[in-house]
Amino acid sequence: MQEENIVTGITALSKGRYKVDIDGQFRFVLYRGELHTYHIVQGEKISPESLEEILTEVLPRRAKLRSMNLLKSREYTEYQIREKLKQGFYPAAAIDEAVEYIRSYHYIDDRRYVKDYILYYSESRSRGRIEQDLMRKGIGRDLISAVYEEELGEEKLPDEIRLMEKLLEKKNYRSESADYREKQKMGAFLYRKGFSLDNIAKIL
Repeated sequence: MQEENIVTGITALSKGRYKVDIDGQFRFVLYRGELHTYHIVQGEKISPESLEEILTEVLPRRAKLRSMNLLKSREYTEYQIREKLKQGFYPAAAIDEAVEYIRSYHYIDDRRYVKDYILYYSESRSRGRIEQDLMRKGIGRDLISAVYEEELGEEKLPDEIRLMEKLLEKKNYRSESADYREKQKMGAFLYRKGFSLDNIAKIL
């Protein structure tokens, strides 16, 4: 069945933003002024020219600006940027264009993000915990391993036993005087940091 480009729904979203359905399917979100600019009225047809401009100019431009604004306050992985734009109801094509744009200027760089993250948390978290955290941010295990092996190397990172010792020192833990309850508490603390049960048992 050929699409007729009939506006079948206009639903208020927030702050003057509206979800627009065309031919019974959600297509994009526009501001109130844009509805007037492109003569988008429920029950009426949207011109092919207007639809093309919205999809190829208005929304990609807005997605790029949204991405740039997000990156002003902190770094994001590509996955996180994509998720933020999806939450803003941007179409897949606009998201792809925005991501390609910010990637081309190195505003996002997953490899750099991984390296900085590892270096920042290597004094307080185990490799296992760091890997889990990064994978939750959409980073693949292969990239994480590559950064560990190719860019950082074991000599630049703390030994896990030594790292656990430092963490326990900060907690004023003394194995020779600790009772069973304190050992259990410290064991749980180290486990949450991602250390293996074998290493925890050794150090406690």
